[in-house]
Amino acid sequence: MMTNFDAYQSPFSFRYASPEMRALWSESEKRKTWRRIWLALAQAQQKFGLVTSAQAEDLRAHVAEINLPRALEIEAEIHHDLMAEVRTYAEQAPLGGGIIHLGATSMDIEDNADALRLRAALDLTLRRLAALLAEFAAKIERYAATPLIAFTHLQPAEPSTLGYRLAMYAQDLLEEFRNLQRLRSQIRGKGFKGAVGTSASYVELLGDENAAALEAALSQALDLPFYRIATQTTPRKQEYDLLAALAGLTIPLYKFAFDLRLLQSPPIGELAEPFGEKQVGSSAMPFKRNPIRAEKINSLGRALAGLPRIAWDNAAHSLLERTLDDSANRRALLPEAFLALDEILLTASGILRGLRVDEAALARNLDIYGPFAATERVLMAAVKAGASRQEMHEILRLQALTAWEALRAGNANPLAENLARDPQILRWLAPEETRALIDYRQHVGSAPARARALAAEIRQSLA
Repeated sequence: MMTNFDAYQSPFSFRYASPEMRALWSESEKRKTWRRIWLALAQAQQKFGLVTSAQAEDLRAHVAEINLPRALEIEAEIHHDLMAEVRTYAEQAPLGGGIIHLGATSMDIEDNADALRLRAALDLTLRRLAALLAEFAAKIERYAATPLIAFTHLQPAEPSTLGYRLAMYAQDLLEEFRNLQRLRSQIRGKGFKGAVGTSASYVELLGDENAAALEAALSQALDLPFYRIATQTTPRKQEYDLLAALAGLTIPLYKFAFDLRLLQSPPIGELAEPFGEKQVGSSAMPFKRNPIRAEKINSLGRALAGLPRIAWDNAAHSLLERTLDDSANRRALLPEAFLALDEILLTASGILRGLRVDEAALARNLDIYGPFAATERVLMAAVKAGASRQEMHEILRLQALTAWEALRAGNANPLAENLARDPQILRWLAPEETRALIDYRQHVGSAPARARALAAEIRQSLA
């Protein structure tokens, strides 16, 4: 944790995201990755006679000795962070220091380092998402057949099941999991192509054939595919595609959190996020149990959703072989996208693990509103018996309006008994038949089976 609270600190430095994700995007880790690439470059150049084994060994011996105070001191003079790190490294490795960065331009180092960190960040994100999907699968299986009243237009509709509702979010998350896996496999670095991407500096040092062999060796050493074509930078569209995918992943998470906030409201009261024993809900109202975790997901989700636009501009506005107008925003753009998503995924997993399901509230709301949904079964049965579909629809509509008025007056829902006694319905259906049809708890179709099937698919995908 950074502790200099006399200066501005990003909330991501101490409040949001995991220590692992913060460490991955730290200044120290960035410079360690730069040095790893410089060392790989020197070791590859050694095979072509440009670097001696003693020089390469000297660089290897000092590769982990990050000295940020010294690097920042040099940067204050020369105003170039990468060259300040070159000089710091060179001071520590007097034998090998003179050949650091030979033939390279800054983005040969920085963009390849960013590609490696993007891939590592995706690996951590995929682990988080896999854990969340496993939580969803467990909850879907547990509640696959637990009936509830579904809502359309925020109005009570027909019965569904809690497992099926959870499967709605999980299905989208599973698709995003597969999409991120695909993008992770496609991440590429710039490679080692010099100032404008032509590899001219490397060709000068080694010739055409050996320059290509050097880049191939570096791709293997870093375990990183390279773009065939690059200018001074990696094509920035890669970052747009990736950030768009991260924002896309937040859509089902945002919806899950938003829906939970509605369902936690006491008038519905069916679900609630965990609430700690000593947790304070409000500074003014001691009784409050605010859904702060779900609200945090929505808040960070909104912020993340806006980031792909910046990445789009970075890609589209990179004029000719390169402009520098993406550099400053990318220092925050790439880390904060992953840090925000890390916090969202961790929070969502915590909510699911401790999700409070009030089955009494589920049953109560279903008892209040379920009979209205079962009128569809009565309609279909009466029509099959010979009734006019349009006439029966009007009869059921009027009976439903009468029942709504009873509910508004605070009475129990009289719809089931009213239908069983309606003489126009009795022409086609016996009272006991109508009562059986109005058993709305059975009106959930294939929802339980489909929810369980999705849970099984999730488990298979995670295996």
